[in-house]
Amino acid sequence: MNILTFFLLQADAAAPKAGGGYSMLIVLALIFVVMWLFMIRPQKKKQKELDEFRNNLKKGDKVITIGGIYGTVDEVKENKILIEIDKDVKIFVDKASLVKDPSDVK
Repeated sequence: MNILTFFLLQADAAAPKAGGGYSMLIVLALIFVVMWLFMIRPQKKKQKELDEFRNNLKKGDKVITIGGIYGTVDEVKENKILIEIDKDVKIFVDKASLVKDPSDVK
């Protein structure tokens, strides 16, 4: 028996056997389900609540911008909001830059 035959027999014995494909698909499917349950679904719920908050703004609501500016809604237009941040100081901001209501801050 020569060395080449010996190595070929060893390689054949160490080769994985067929039939394990379904278990790998099940594991991948479980990983996807877990990611959906713990990452994708909560993020969609949070985005839906934020969109609802932005669409239901009215004059007098207190808001915070992404930049950390606290103010009170003075006027609502289609995509922009006029915010009063101090007496006689008003700025326009994009509706998408509003993140939350200050009463939610703990």
